[in-house]
Amino acid sequence: MIKGRIFASWLVVGAVLLAGNASADQPTARDIIEAAYGAAGGETWRRPQTLELTGVASFYRDGKADQLTVVDDYHMWRMFPGESADAHAANGRVRFDAYSAGKLVFQISYDGRHSYNQHGRIEDDTANAQWSNSFGFGIIRFALDEGFEVKRLADDTVDGHPCYFVRVSDPAGKHTIFGIDRDAYRIRMVGFETPRGWHHRIYDQFRWHENPRFLQPTHVRLYYDGVKTNDILWQTFQVNHSIDPALFTLD
Repeated sequence: MIKGRIFASWLVVGAVLLAGNASADQPTARDIIEAAYGAAGGETWRRPQTLELTGVASFYRDGKADQLTVVDDYHMWRMFPGESADAHAANGRVRFDAYSAGKLVFQISYDGRHSYNQHGRIEDDTANAQWSNSFGFGIIRFALDEGFEVKRLADDTVDGHPCYFVRVSDPAGKHTIFGIDRDAYRIRMVGFETPRGWHHRIYDQFRWHENPRFLQPTHVRLYYDGVKTNDILWQTFQVNHSIDPALFTLD
């Protein structure tokens, strides 16, 4: 009995030592995020000014195959904030326009103070709930700022790509999970809780913007509670070019 207990004790000690050695050889959450910044374009990517994307998309209402809308003209304009303390609150400025065969499908915008759709201004409470369903990815740009906490989670794969997983906790107490490619340090997944349920996105088909250098995923899939709702292909993009702030106010 005593020998058995001694053997079991050594097994525990050995496991602890092995875990310690393994962690010593592994990058920290901070290391991984810093590497992701560098792999995406460095400071230009971490603190961009503007981004404009155009492409096509498939939207599935409630994730249902028979509720598909194909958008052949999808446009996004973004003016980025200089700081952010809440991952899932609207910030900066953003606008989306979606057209199918020349007909407006939807339009939504945030001008830094108020939100709008194709019918006019949206009440703040309604708008805040809508934006909290989608804002989240950009918080990784602030993850190493004061007041944030970053932590490594268990590794996994995203579309067959081995990834590090890290959790970013912001000063507002919100948590956002990122899957970052172990080989190229590309950000392949973001996930967070929303009023609609667990939301995650998968990013692929990365392309470089030159002058300034900025890595952009051109294929984005959106899921709620594991069901795909959006499938987007971005075809063109511009970084840090001039955008008139008035573009975001839809009266």
